[in-house]
Amino acid sequence: SSGINAEWPLRPGFEEYLLDADWSLNAGNWMWLSASAFFHQYFRVYSPVAFGKKTDKNGEYIRRYLPVLRKFPVQYIYEPWTAPLSVQRAAGCVIGVDYPKPIVDHGVISKINIGRMKKAYGSNSSPKIEHQQKRKATSDKDLGRKTKKPKITDFAKKM
Repeated sequence: SSGINAEWPLRPGFEEYLLDADWSLNAGNWMWLSASAFFHQYFRVYSPVAFGKKTDKNGEYIRRYLPVLRKFPVQYIYEPWTAPLSVQRAAGCVIGVDYPKPIVDHGVISKINIGRMKKAYGSNSSPKIEHQQKRKATSDKDLGRKTKKPKITDFAKKM
C-alpha cells in the first residue's frame, strides 16, 4: 500500500469518516494492499499518487470528494503538498493549514516496509512450513470421494 502498516486503519476515527466503511471488508482489503496477507507479493506496493494519476488523470474523483482540493491544477491534484505556496494560496488551500500534511513520505516508507516484509518472509522457513510446501495436497475429489455440498440452511442449524 502507501507504506502505512495494516494497523493504521484500525485507529479511532478512521472508519467513522470512511464513506464506504465496512469493517470486515476493509480489514481484509487493508491486509491485502499492505502486503501483510498470506502468500502475497510483498514487493508490489500500491502508490496512492501513481494509481490516481494512472486511473483518473484529471483528478475528478479528488475534486468531487475533497472539495477543498478542487481548485488545484492537474499537476498538483494528487500531491498538493508539492505545490508552491503561491499555487496553494491561489487554490484556497494551504497544506498543513486547510488540509493535512501527508502522514508519511510514500517514496521513503514504502522502501522501508518492503525491506521489513522481505526480512519477515525470509525468516519464515521453519521445517514444518517446508514440509507443508513439499507435501502434495490431496482433496476428496482427487481421492474419488463424493462430497456433499453444504446447503445454506446447514449453517443456521449449527447455531
